[in-house]
Amino acid sequence: MFEMLTNFRWLLDLFDIFLVAFIIYRILLLIQGTRAVQMLVGLAVLLIVYVASQIGGLYTLNWILNNFLSSIILVIVVLFQHDIRRALIHVGRNPFFADLSFREETRVIDELCRSCVALAQRQLGALIVIERETGLNDFLDVGVELDAKPSSDLIHSIFNTASPIHDGAVIIQRGRITQAGCFLPLTQNVDISPRYGTRHRAAIGLTELVDAVVIVVSEETGFISVVVGGKITRDLEVTTLKKVLKRLLEPRRKRGAKS
Repeated sequence: MFEMLTNFRWLLDLFDIFLVAFIIYRILLLIQGTRAVQMLVGLAVLLIVYVASQIGGLYTLNWILNNFLSSIILVIVVLFQHDIRRALIHVGRNPFFADLSFREETRVIDELCRSCVALAQRQLGALIVIERETGLNDFLDVGVELDAKPSSDLIHSIFNTASPIHDGAVIIQRGRITQAGCFLPLTQNVDISPRYGTRHRAAIGLTELVDAVVIVVSEETGFISVVVGGKITRDLEVTTLKKVLKRLLEPRRKRGAKS
């Protein structure tokens, strides 16, 4: 009996180790390429200095760091609040193409590509946000509510300079345009190149918080860019844009259909 309990305890310990390793792995994937990595490095440096102050007998420095690290949970919550929020809201899933047929899915992507190319040729700036798993409503400001199928003509009319909502973002949820003229949170990343304007900074800022796909058309250069996870892929041609959108959006539909 004792041997059976010992073996069972060994299996629980093994499962515990794998579970913790998996959680750490998922956290690292979540913060990869974000400012959270730099903050983690900073905390690690402070921890090393704290240990060194103990060993070296630097009592004043050790006292300061000891009081700081005693509230480390609160510090982590404050520093990583956006990353923690993003991780928690990923629990609920909202696949972009879950309710769409393959034909409708293809039509939406084609219309988006067609409209972006038309806007780029006329150098009309555009900001198109496509919701994936994470809901966007908590991150949007202002906006005009719509309920329409995405079409090249509609998107072009929204971003025409004569339109009163052309400066904001168009929001696509479950394959339909639900809002236009929305303001997005700007990135606070100081390492962003100064060549990027407000639209690009808004796209980066939103995708640092959620898993949305954002298409940006620059009115200065006419370049089409796709932003995901705070990273920009610039100067896309229509064929490349279509491939990128299919790669980013289609897997969500397939997973949604299986669940």
